[in-house]
Amino acid sequence: MSDDTRNMILAIVLSAAVLLGWGLLSERFFPTPKPAVTATRNGAPAPAPAAQTPGAPAAATAPALSQAQALQGVPRVRIATPNLTGSLSLKGATFDDLRMVNQTDRVGRNAQPARLLSPAGANGAYFARFGWTGQGVAVPDANSVWTPSAPTLAPGKPVTLRWTNPTGQRFELIVAVDDGYLFTVTQRVSNLAGAPVAVRPFGLLSRANAGPDAKSDGWTHHVGPMTVIDGRSDYDVNYGTLDEEGSKRFAGNSGWVGFTDKYWLTALAPAGNTPLNASLRRGQGTSYQADYALEPTIVAPGRATQATTHLFAGAKEKKWLDAYEASGAVPVISDSIDWGWFEFAMRPIFALLIWLFHAIGNFGWAIIALTFIVRLLMYPIFDRQFRSMAGMRAMQPKMKELQERHKDDKTKMQQELLELYKREKINPAAGCLPILIQIPVFYALYKVLTVTVEMRHQPWELWIKDLSAPDPLTPVNLFGLLNFDPPGLLHLGVLPILLGITMWLQFRLNPAPMDDIQKQIFSIMPWVMMFAMAPFAAGLQLYWVVSNLLGIAQQKYLYSKYDAEKIAARAGVATAKT
Repeated sequence: MSDDTRNMILAIVLSAAVLLGWGLLSERFFPTPKPAVTATRNGAPAPAPAAQTPGAPAAATAPALSQAQALQGVPRVRIATPNLTGSLSLKGATFDDLRMVNQTDRVGRNAQPARLLSPAGANGAYFARFGWTGQGVAVPDANSVWTPSAPTLAPGKPVTLRWTNPTGQRFELIVAVDDGYLFTVTQRVSNLAGAPVAVRPFGLLSRANAGPDAKSDGWTHHVGPMTVIDGRSDYDVNYGTLDEEGSKRFAGNSGWVGFTDKYWLTALAPAGNTPLNASLRRGQGTSYQADYALEPTIVAPGRATQATTHLFAGAKEKKWLDAYEASGAVPVISDSIDWGWFEFAMRPIFALLIWLFHAIGNFGWAIIALTFIVRLLMYPIFDRQFRSMAGMRAMQPKMKELQERHKDDKTKMQQELLELYKREKINPAAGCLPILIQIPVFYALYKVLTVTVEMRHQPWELWIKDLSAPDPLTPVNLFGLLNFDPPGLLHLGVLPILLGITMWLQFRLNPAPMDDIQKQIFSIMPWVMMFAMAPFAAGLQLYWVVSNLLGIAQQKYLYSKYDAEKIAARAGVATAKT
């Protein structure tokens, strides 16, 4: 096998391995654990064990009520912002009803605002709560009913919740919200009694189960519990870790703790450089909890103390994450998007895609424009590649002659080939360089399409209604005429088919391999990749198809250019001899 062909095969295998290998390995060797059976008590969901962090009771429950039933009969403060809608329960001062105005739960006419937080007892219960523990003092709990200062929480219109115990301590939660996804909660305790009291603020996030996105957790994409403590992002703990090892504790002077899903995030971030103790834990049944507790404080008679925490609850839109990170409200919150090893390529590609989207108005055409830009920037490299490959094509007769002459002496044939390459100034490895350079670009686009919410439910044209999902139109079910949806690799959409065809055409333009086995490999590679790419996002398939088409156009132009140069050069040599 010649060096150039061996390098080409290696490059193609590496490209496929980058996209497919990690996911397959993580699913094979690090499978997502099956959810445990939820425990019940007297026919009702049993609470998770008492939290070891002071004042942080886990309260996840199994589905028992509809959303409407769970929300009925509880006094509430309405939440209304440009990005969020819902309500805050006055029973327990609980953030348990939150939907994202600009994110939908599905594609189509019946789409509704995507729900993030749900009340205890409802399907997918998921909520946040703030409170205190104390010594010798009655503190509000999950059943305490608070009194609000206003009926609606909106940007620029904070709401204060008040609860006073019988011994004269007044507890207040001053809640503000911005135009994005950030709540600011100030926990204030005023001691109106004649003796000092000790209190310790805490906050918690509780969810009844890991959620549907837990299946996508793997080496290339973290989903689940997450902490950032003193600037260090921890992706090592997932739901399986908590299932097997129990609670995980963290301590530091700043950071946040929460749950990151594929597109959504909830995070608790105490303000300032306040010492905090955080934990991630598995409750009873299928429940999970993230919580923190600050240092205890002695409140003297007639004095007050307060602590402020930021609660992020919403979509991981990069513009908001960057803004909160820059302001210091939530440290390193942009790491909730698991950029991975190719972060250096992902961030600029994502920024360029967003810019193109705003300029063009459609993410599909933005991807096509990105493909043109990548090809244009790589043109000098492609130019060198095709100059060498045109030389290879011109040398095909001489190479076949060498193969025939030394068919019984492979070593001698390789030596003669190397001499021929050197004499004709051909670099057989030049064809690999563009492929290797495009691997980070291709993988970065793959990550952008799969982990950034900005790409979620973005349409292109015709039947492509969601570029972050696989191509839905497939001839396997006669384009929907047959009433079944082919699974996995069998769901062969139009774009993957075009991908296979265009790759096959590209290979046809390349110099033919001299070895029969190599010819067979290159003949089946396009069709293998066609099936391998079928489950991937349509946006990624679109990029590859357009890149292949541009590659074919470049190949035909550059081959004709350098073939003409070779012919002219030979004609010049012949003229000089005569």
